Amino acid sequence: FFQAEDGIRDTSVTGVQTCALPICNPFDPGFEQLPETLPIFPLSGVLLLPGGKLPLNIFEPRYLAMIFDALAGHRMIGMVQPLQPGGFAGDGLPADNGPPKVHQVGCAGRIVSFNETEDGRLLLALSGICRFRIGRELDLAQGGYRRVSALFSPYRADLDHADEIVAIDRERLMAALAAFFRSRNLSTDWDAVKQAADGNLVTSLSMVLPFGPAEKQALLEAPDTSARAKLLIAFLEMTAFAPPTDSPPQRAN
Repeated sequence: FFQAEDGIRDTSVTGVQTCALPICNPFDPGFEQLPETLPIFPLSGVLLLPGGKLPLNIFEPRYLAMIFDALAGHRMIGMVQPLQPGGFAGDGLPADNGPPKVHQVGCAGRIVSFNETEDGRLLLALSGICRFRIGRELDLAQGGYRRVSALFSPYRADLDHADEIVAIDRERLMAALAAFFRSRNLSTDWDAVKQAADGNLVTSLSMVLPFGPAEKQALLEAPDTSARAKLLIAFLEMTAFAPPTDSPPQRAN
């Protein structure tokens, strides 16, 4: 989506590229088809939104098991952020009384494609379907990954994201985005940015820009895309005048 001025992709975006889908996929599930039990993939600083597309690089045994199990069933996993960033795999710092605690709101994604590599990894594309709230955490799956009971009802409108009317101050967004890029020595295809539909642009920018985990979670929990656009502009304007951080990239497992 954007590059540093030296032509190298900015690694502070966790090595994940994102894009928004222009229309609903005819293979996406309806509300009644959303699973009650969902495997979760905790990953700090990585955001999936309804209508967005998130590539992932999977190599840990427990997450490989999770993907294979999902492919054999509803093909869906839940992306969530840990409450305390860190951990070996970027999936959070362990709590005293159990696994790393995670935010209660995440986004379910459907695996729309995957490729196997010769060194035992899976490269997959995850399509954002609907946000969910965690009802309760269940016992670990046999493969060692975490599972939750997922409550989709509060976010049922996410399934109609392609028809959503987005209220956005486009001129202010573009000005804030330009200032942000200048402050970070980043470049992009401005013609493509200007031609992008409002909803797609807000989704893509929210997912790919190198905001912190707290800002990513706030963007996820925004009531709708219009509210998310206002948050995005505010974060861009605040960050454009702040010094960049030299934090190491997160790992997408």
